[in-house]
Amino acid sequence: MPDENSSSQENRLITLGLNALARSPEMNYFADGHRGASMISAHLLCVDNELDAATVKRIQQLFDLNWASSKLCRSYPEGDRDPKAVEKVGLALADGSGVLRQVGHDVIFAMHAIKGFQLAPELATPERVAGVCNLIRSFKPWRDIAPDPDVQPPPFTDEVAASRFILREASSAIDRFSGFGQGFAGHMLTFGQALVELAAMGHTEWAESGRVAFRKYVTVTRQGPASGDRKIADHRPSKLRPDEAQYWNKRGDKTLGIGHVFKYPYGYYDLIRRANDDQLAAELDAKAYQIF
Repeated sequence: MPDENSSSQENRLITLGLNALARSPEMNYFADGHRGASMISAHLLCVDNELDAATVKRIQQLFDLNWASSKLCRSYPEGDRDPKAVEKVGLALADGSGVLRQVGHDVIFAMHAIKGFQLAPELATPERVAGVCNLIRSFKPWRDIAPDPDVQPPPFTDEVAASRFILREASSAIDRFSGFGQGFAGHMLTFGQALVELAAMGHTEWAESGRVAFRKYVTVTRQGPASGDRKIADHRPSKLRPDEAQYWNKRGDKTLGIGHVFKYPYGYYDLIRRANDDQLAAELDAKAYQIF
């Protein structure tokens, strides 16, 4: 079976991302897992939004300049694909059902891996699958409080209603956390979108296994900044958005962080498209610079 040396060029970021997701438990599972997921997010951001050639080229260049040649993204041996790859990742995710684990990253990364294996099934080798499952099981409980009974997202199979719910929660979080950074709003997008995407791929059971954890996350987010939380300067207003090359050129060559710069916009644009609500889209666009 082919690896990245023979995979099509358009799947290159998926290959690098799956390599990184699988290898991250051997390194820094949290930070390096982010990097892996961000490469898959970047691929989907480009393809799903039909970004122009200049924007795609710049995004690919940023990965070449930062992570593509690192140990994290190194290739895996060729091998037969695991026919139960997706099932194994889904079951690893379901093992943590009901527990809020490190801002929902078990759900977020599982969705990216499943999406990657479905788009490039030749990459579902036993080594990659085992590494991804180890990653999903690495996440620890985080602010695992009882969910507010009033927090009741629509079924994730109802992508319109669920996407609107998530976007409204993200919009409120942007306002609520002004001056404290936008990690809560950004992860509302990525956590919520991962659940909607799992359901859209037909993995309803695994999507719904994350319902209680997501309700807990919404509950925590609605509480707003806690006393003593570190203040972080807000982004300056800007009309530039991640769907244009100028945005990425302005960011510079070494500003990828751990990959939120790709994961947030992927979740954002995906949910905006699914929600199909012009008024809500306009409301989010007016403040989206704060998370980008």
